[in-house]
Amino acid sequence: MPTPPPSPYKALTPWLLAVGALVAAWWHVGVILPFLLSLVLAYALEPAVACLVRWRWPRALAAVACLVLLLLVVSVLLVLLVPIVSQLVPMIRAQLPDLLVGLWTQVAPRLIGLGLDLPTSVAEVKAELVTLLQTHAAEWGAALWRSALAGGGSLMALAGFAFLVPMLAFYWLLDWSRLTSGGRGLLPLRWRAPIQSLLDEVDALMGQYLRGQALVMLILAVYYSVGLSLFGFNLALPIGVFTGLAVCIPYLGFGLGLVLALVAGLLQFAAAGASLVQPLLGVSLVYGLGQVLESFVLTPRLVGERIGLHPLGVIFSLMLFGQWLGFWGILIALPCAACLTVLGRQLLRRWRGSPDFLRTE
Repeated sequence: MPTPPPSPYKALTPWLLAVGALVAAWWHVGVILPFLLSLVLAYALEPAVACLVRWRWPRALAAVACLVLLLLVVSVLLVLLVPIVSQLVPMIRAQLPDLLVGLWTQVAPRLIGLGLDLPTSVAEVKAELVTLLQTHAAEWGAALWRSALAGGGSLMALAGFAFLVPMLAFYWLLDWSRLTSGGRGLLPLRWRAPIQSLLDEVDALMGQYLRGQALVMLILAVYYSVGLSLFGFNLALPIGVFTGLAVCIPYLGFGLGLVLALVAGLLQFAAAGASLVQPLLGVSLVYGLGQVLESFVLTPRLVGERIGLHPLGVIFSLMLFGQWLGFWGILIALPCAACLTVLGRQLLRRWRGSPDFLRTE
């Protein structure tokens, strides 16, 4: 009896299952996201845990030690904000009203000269503010209340993530070898060798990326600290170190450091009765040159070259992933581009070794 021909739908079954899994993951992204983040965290900490295990540490103790060390590093980053906030808040409370009044007295005559109807004295400004508050107080109060509720919910979600992700990462690390070997066991035999080769190359590339990113952060922390101190900033060291360490969050870390430096410089020099040109010029030069240095020299050379990306590829990846996914896209742009580069190399090598590529006719 002849064997029936294979069903044409049999080859589509794996792809249909993959699409179904992606759709299900999208609908349950809130549940899956902490597991994905914890998996990434466990992957980043696994080399350190494996090193401690080779030194005859129990694996559970090694995982806890690495997670605690990471917590200490994050705590140091937050502690750097303590001297900044403790000095800036009293200065803002004491000097900000006078600065705003002085700025108004300088700007208002020029705006009035352009034909705008504006109050000319501080008393008139206060009267306008009182009238504005009385007119829109209820509306603004309701808006602030809604924002507070939304912000409180986001803050609680963030606090939950901060507790849940390290706990899940601990369990990933505890059974890392068994989970990875089990995952390899699910692959067809003919796929195991090429996929393992791909994963090994990606693993080596991610190690290069993390080392390059750490070197960029260290260089920028020294640069911003020295640059701000040369312009006479009292908080040069904490602001500079914070900005350098926070550049791992693209644009947000740089922007927060820029705002802190600008506010600290304006308040410091205004309290001393000095010209405000010096802090404005200092922040503009230090942070402008720092952004150029990071975007066009350090990241392409120390990160891009380590992971096999051309400087043009680094810039293109940041712009493309940023357009696709916004802030999160910028955050994952370089690791994802590195993984896609490895996949492209593997496919290119297999294509060049295929009979179709070597055929001369």
